[in-house]
Amino acid sequence: MRATDSAPSLLATTRATLATNATLANLLTVARILLIPVFVVLFANPTPDRSLAAALVFIVAAVTDLLDGYVARRTGQITTLGKLLDPIADKLLVLSGLVLLVQFERVAALVAIVIIARELAVTGVRAIAATEGAVLAAETIGKWKMVMQVVAIVMLILEDSLTAIAWPLHLLGTAILYLALALGLYSGGQYLASFWRQVASKYI
Repeated sequence: MRATDSAPSLLATTRATLATNATLANLLTVARILLIPVFVVLFANPTPDRSLAAALVFIVAAVTDLLDGYVARRTGQITTLGKLLDPIADKLLVLSGLVLLVQFERVAALVAIVIIARELAVTGVRAIAATEGAVLAAETIGKWKMVMQVVAIVMLILEDSLTAIAWPLHLLGTAILYLALALGLYSGGQYLASFWRQVASKYI
């Protein structure tokens, strides 16, 4: 086949791929990714007003995580790209918040390291499982872990902004983050057990 003959076919394939992936759910996921640098810029210099704005951006980004999955299931627009981008967007959002909170000494570095290590380990295990044709579905506990991480991070972002509130935001945020860490480690163990049953046990 001549190059001139393959060009229209390639163009048609590209257009079809874009049309397939340009779903509302995927657009919400991409919006979440694009909101992350906005959050980072706002919270890089955490004055009370900028921290409040950063928290609002973080909340909006987190809400898109709930919406994209719901929309994808509701409309039947579950795509391979969406399955890839959604967990990446979640991790980028949470990890960017944790890194900045460590920088401003609102989260212990060791806690952030353990959380990041758990996320990388689970991502790696799921990737290896995928190459073997196995699917490690997200556990319910893992989803609660994500919700609690978001709540904790928002509280810790706002600890110097909502001084009129009598709640000890730093203490509450830290406690919820530790609980999220415990749930994360437990759900990580579930992923490893599932990986062992579906993949690793085949080679022993």
